[in-house]
Amino acid sequence: MPHHCRFCSEPLSVTLVDLGATPWSNSFLPPTADAIERERAFPLKVMVCMSCGLAQTTATVPADEIFTDGYAYLSSYSASWLAHASRYADTMVDRFDLGPQSQVVEIASNDGYLLQYFVAKGVPVLGIEPAANAARIAEERGVASRIEFFNRASATKLLAEGFAADLMAANNVLAHVPDIADFVAGFDVLLKPEGVATFEFPHLLRLIDGLQFDTIYHEHYSYLSLLAVEKILAGANLVVFDVEELPTHGGSLRLFVQHAGAARDETAAVAALRAREAAAGLATPVPYERFASEVERVRTDFRGFLAKARAEGKTIAGYAAAAKGNTFLNFCGATADDIAFVVDRNELKQDRLLPGSHIPVRSPAALVEAKPDYVLILAWNLADEIRTSESGIANWGGRFVTAVPAIKIW
Repeated sequence: MPHHCRFCSEPLSVTLVDLGATPWSNSFLPPTADAIERERAFPLKVMVCMSCGLAQTTATVPADEIFTDGYAYLSSYSASWLAHASRYADTMVDRFDLGPQSQVVEIASNDGYLLQYFVAKGVPVLGIEPAANAARIAEERGVASRIEFFNRASATKLLAEGFAADLMAANNVLAHVPDIADFVAGFDVLLKPEGVATFEFPHLLRLIDGLQFDTIYHEHYSYLSLLAVEKILAGANLVVFDVEELPTHGGSLRLFVQHAGAARDETAAVAALRAREAAAGLATPVPYERFASEVERVRTDFRGFLAKARAEGKTIAGYAAAAKGNTFLNFCGATADDIAFVVDRNELKQDRLLPGSHIPVRSPAALVEAKPDYVLILAWNLADEIRTSESGIANWGGRFVTAVPAIKIW
């Protein structure tokens, strides 16, 4: 059965990568035989639309089954991400003269990690968050929150309640929505005539260049470029007027967006990025068709590392029970026979099993108890932060490892 683009409905013919069937990347299991037996897997394949440029998963898992009460990802467990959020608040307040008279709305506000910094500056905020457990934490931090999904209908309701926004923030959410056109249409509704929306998302070009296949999972329905996002925004009468390239999540874009016809001029950075994407061939099949073979090489190399460690009697633990880590481990076929356990600071993940691989998750204190020879950093985008916070592994001769885009041992 042919697949069609979830934005423009054109047939899909170009495959980026097929990672097989895996469970949802954040569906951690209780350590029981019954939970393991009931675990479900879904195809994880990404294809690219040659009409609009949108890279997308071919199997759409219902969002209301993933982003629910008990959703395990909480943003505030990363110190570097909190620092990123604090800098964003400082910059936006200064650049767009935000104050007590303004309204900031964040879509997918999680546990209040970002809006708390606007609250501290006296700027009125509202967070929209479908995961009830995260929204409750945000409320405890003084961040007013609504538990719902965002789209044109919910934006219309919020507008009627008086929440027209001077600034709308959407950090790492655009990839998470199955109906991307309806989602973006909500910004056209809720944004004031001269308001600004910012969208942050991992850049498809960086994903390809860095072989970041492990950032592909069911919660990410889309993999985004400026090429694709400009077409999606145009469908909602929105335009990009500025862009920044960020180091977060392996290389992200921050797009500054306004209503078509609003006053701000487009910066040179937008045209420069358009030209770079065109030079990389993102409008052609070429960069996508060579990606899969490079991904296979990463898997082969990692399996070789595991075999060598086993032959030498070395023990391996993982650090960070991140979604990207679960994609990576499942694609590579790793299990608890290869990696004894994974540690994570998030208590919602501790004493559970990773989806698919069924590797147990413990608190970081388990590293000191077990003294593994290798600590595999699964959240490689936080490698510097993790290596600093867990530098004590050197006391027993432990070494850090990352595996994407190639094996690296410190």
